[in-house]
Amino acid sequence: MMQFNGLTMKQVKDLQARYGRNEIRKNNKGKVITKIKHIIDEPIYLLLLSAAIIYFFLGEASHGVIMIAFVIFVVGIDMIQEMRAGVTLKRIKDISTPKIKVIREGQKMMIRSVELVPGDIMFISEGVKIPADGSLIYTNGLCVDESILTGESEGVWKSSIPENLCLSRELPQDDFFRRDYCYTGTLVILGDGVIKVEKTGNDTEYGKIADKIIKAPLESTLLQKQLKKLAKQCTYIAAVLFLLVSTVTFFHRVESSLITRLVESFLAGVVLALSMVPGEFPVIQSVFLSMGALRLAKKNALIRTLSAVETLGAVSVLCVDKTGTITNNRMKVQEFWTLDGIFDSLCRALILSCKENTYDPMEVAMLDFCSLQFQKGKDDVEYVKACMLSNQHSAFLREYAFTNELKAMGQVWKFTNRISIAVKGSPETIIPLCMLSEEQMLQVDKTMNDMLKKGLRVIAVADCNIKNENEIPDSLTECKLYLKGVVGLTNPPKENIDEQLRMCYKAGIRIIMITGDHPLTAVTVAKSIGIHNPTHYITGDEITKMSDDCLRKKVMEYNIFARVLPLHKMRIVKALKDNGEVTAMTGDGVNDSPALKIADIGVAMGKYGSEVSREAADLVLLDDNFSTILDSVCDGRRIYQNIRKAVGYTFAVHIPIALLSLIIPLLNISPRALLLLPLHIVLLELIMDPTCSFALERLPAEGDIMNKAPRDPNESIFNGRLLLKSVLQGIMVFAGSFYLYYGLLRSSFSPEVARTAGYGVLVLANIFLVITNSSDSESIFKILNKLKKEKGVWIVNLVTLTELLIMVYSPLAKLLKFSPLPTKLFILMVMVSAFSVFWYEFYKLIKRRKERDD
Repeated sequence: MMQFNGLTMKQVKDLQARYGRNEIRKNNKGKVITKIKHIIDEPIYLLLLSAAIIYFFLGEASHGVIMIAFVIFVVGIDMIQEMRAGVTLKRIKDISTPKIKVIREGQKMMIRSVELVPGDIMFISEGVKIPADGSLIYTNGLCVDESILTGESEGVWKSSIPENLCLSRELPQDDFFRRDYCYTGTLVILGDGVIKVEKTGNDTEYGKIADKIIKAPLESTLLQKQLKKLAKQCTYIAAVLFLLVSTVTFFHRVESSLITRLVESFLAGVVLALSMVPGEFPVIQSVFLSMGALRLAKKNALIRTLSAVETLGAVSVLCVDKTGTITNNRMKVQEFWTLDGIFDSLCRALILSCKENTYDPMEVAMLDFCSLQFQKGKDDVEYVKACMLSNQHSAFLREYAFTNELKAMGQVWKFTNRISIAVKGSPETIIPLCMLSEEQMLQVDKTMNDMLKKGLRVIAVADCNIKNENEIPDSLTECKLYLKGVVGLTNPPKENIDEQLRMCYKAGIRIIMITGDHPLTAVTVAKSIGIHNPTHYITGDEITKMSDDCLRKKVMEYNIFARVLPLHKMRIVKALKDNGEVTAMTGDGVNDSPALKIADIGVAMGKYGSEVSREAADLVLLDDNFSTILDSVCDGRRIYQNIRKAVGYTFAVHIPIALLSLIIPLLNISPRALLLLPLHIVLLELIMDPTCSFALERLPAEGDIMNKAPRDPNESIFNGRLLLKSVLQGIMVFAGSFYLYYGLLRSSFSPEVARTAGYGVLVLANIFLVITNSSDSESIFKILNKLKKEKGVWIVNLVTLTELLIMVYSPLAKLLKFSPLPTKLFILMVMVSAFSVFWYEFYKLIKRRKERDD
């Protein structure tokens, strides 16, 4: 390979200042204005602004100013929440930014791909997603998938350009996508190479079409569609009730002037409409998912697509790749067997068949094994290699690259008096290429079966010698080999993996093992970790012969799939999805990427997995720990559970406001004595928004969340049971508020005192609803114990209580048309609000006793 010095750090700094970061730059001009316009377009804010204008028209400028101030404040809350979501996503994006190897100041180093600049010398290898455009100045069997740009699925073989052309930049260009050039976004399938970066960011070929990609409409998730539909339905209902109440109020106020009647009827209608429009839904949707993604990132689970947070809670089947997911990915040679009894010849063939500076865990294990055997305590692979090859004038000639079809690879070395071809790989591939007698075949089969029954991964090792380079076969399958022996490698299951699988089954999640290993190895591992129905399996060859209909039936019966190729993995996942399963697929290699992409949730290993698998995945495990998948599923269920609680809460608190706004005007109560005015609705919004976006988002998971089957992904987020619960809770809060307000009004208390008491019930009910609705089964005592550590919940509740005290006992009370309450009335207000909510605890008690009796 050529020697490169790369850029100096001063050159890098100057080029970064000139070209900027290596990323697709979006036009953010007017983005803030667009966000504000999107928020203000919500019906609730249009109604509030209309009410403010009416107040100005009536000469009550102070009320109008307060209304506008509160509108700005509420919009500000939503803007802050959206900004928080944006910051969260940016932090997640920064965490997931891939790294690339470059040479700078003559030293190789890993940098984030966004730091690349034109002129950088960049190293690429199998599994890397190329992050910049540039000329190839060195290649070694380099094949690149350029389908993201060309649409052609077949890999493109690349070659480096001559050094003199590279320096003069007179580059040959036979067609648009050149074979001596690599492009951003394309994937390295095989081999490795060195690129001199020429274009970054928007200047790349991918960058030129980025606008179309960025502007492509994103399909809404089921949750987004459901929330949008609910909001629309509520808005339509609000419009109808607005007309109804406005009309009734207009005809009730016959004693007033026409202008006064119009204004009063409009304000009454606005109050009711405001009470029915759920302005919290956009907050629920954006905040819960983005904050959930950030919380998962802190637990080493990086969400790459936000909709995956919603889908996690519905996963019903988990397809796991054995190596790296179930096992440690730290292999070691457990047993070996030689055909001719000469151990040195087996070890020599093993060393010659392994790549230099390899990172492959299997090759590292075999080289470590040879090192220990030869040097007895010196665990130095390079030293062993030097001993084996020195003083023989050895030279590397070529490589037979590993392919998924062959599952074997080889290397050709030239020595002083001969050329050696050393190969290793799947016995199914290697042994048919070896010259063996019938007796030897029986001996090999018996040895291999004994190893396979012990759960070992069996690798056959063979070699041959030829006289000159003209005799080197074009492909590995043309070689005539001599079997040196077989080695059995073990990759022990991860600690506690059996317990974690039991938790999956308890949560109603089915486990399917998909592996390229021999079926007997897969069965042994499956038995040891407790996968259900471990003795029955299907091989890749059998899948190849199956129709899609047949495979759809088989995936319902079998949990072990062995000797499979990437295409088989895709077909298995697709068959499960066609059966209605919500499927998660784990993987760490390039060959797993197609299945990761097609799965509902692709889970990649972030620690040792390939760049391609991480790019294809929705969820990246930063610690490669299986338990993190379980934690993610649990958190996904908790997030969805809390979204439902937030939606139920929103309806529960809007129902009493709507009923009070509807019924009180119909009782022909004087406009001066009405319980709710538009100004009060704004104040309630200031309470409900933080409750939705802070308190409810932080509720802990219920105790039995992982003891239930996954939810149906097509179920409505607001089903009949939740609707009934919300309606009953809303009616009870309405009854408490109306009882206190109307009772005090009829008992000759001033309208301000009656309004304050009734309004106080609504405010305190918000606090109590959060507490009692934290669980649909646990008692309030358990809930309070669980909420002790949730500071966010208590901060929001404390702020809500403080707001109520300020509204009632400060000079602001007169402006808001409230009145300070005597101590006895305040205590009565607390008791009524508590009873209007905590009746639900009796229902939960009866429910628990019934379940216990059953």
